[in-house]
Amino acid sequence: MLIKCDEPRRLGVPDSGARPRFETEPQDSEGRTGRRLLTVDGEPAFELSHWCGTCPLLFRRLKTAKQTLSLEGVRERLTGSLAEPGDYGVIDVFGALLPEGEYLPVLLRVEPRLVVPGQEGDYFSGEQVDTWGLDQFWGLPEYPHTPYYRTFETVVDASAHLYEFVVPMVPPTWNTRERVEEYAELMGRGVVPTAVAVSTLDVCEPAGGFGDDRSQHWGLTHFVLDGHHKLEAAATAGRPVRLLSLLALGEGLASAEDCARLPALRDQPRSARTAGA
Repeated sequence: MLIKCDEPRRLGVPDSGARPRFETEPQDSEGRTGRRLLTVDGEPAFELSHWCGTCPLLFRRLKTAKQTLSLEGVRERLTGSLAEPGDYGVIDVFGALLPEGEYLPVLLRVEPRLVVPGQEGDYFSGEQVDTWGLDQFWGLPEYPHTPYYRTFETVVDASAHLYEFVVPMVPPTWNTRERVEEYAELMGRGVVPTAVAVSTLDVCEPAGGFGDDRSQHWGLTHFVLDGHHKLEAAATAGRPVRLLSLLALGEGLASAEDCARLPALRDQPRSARTAGA
């Protein structure tokens, strides 16, 4: 459910002072483009979808992804629901962590469902294989090296579908059990807390026909800045949370027109992809 979308705004600090950054590795000796990355404090944290836009959608956790970006100073403000994206100055507080750029603040209500790669509900071994088939070298689906949350999907048009993911910086098994239980108890009393993420929109479409359902995948991926314990508690208890997404415009594989469509798409009813529709 879309709660509210603000106008795009400029946030962030120069790259040298930003904690998470979007980077591309240099070309190798054969002229091949390096990996597209989300780094944290200078260390590669996630490998992202390749710039070509014809490779499968990807967020792959790397070995150096070892820390979260929660800010204790705003913990109390986020224990309950934000009514507006800019409430309590939260956008500015988290914006000060980010690399300088244009961001679209979107406030959502989500009901997270925890997915383990290779198990029921996994996008990478399900919908992605339907479109791209198995990796032609390994003969296996893409593997993200992390559990993640699925929260929403909807139709874009007859040949395109939006898939939404919430990706923790560290696995839920690293969460403190007492804090997860604390949030679960609050949610049981009707409290709807707020998580915060920096997000990208990647639009990917296969160049060849390896799968049975050739379609365009719009991947809205939220990388969690604050709210790891809340999200696990919500997924365990079947409760909603609010998610303040700061969509990094220009950092994903999507045009300005695609990003402008996102609020309306996110306000549509949930709808699963019907292969070949």
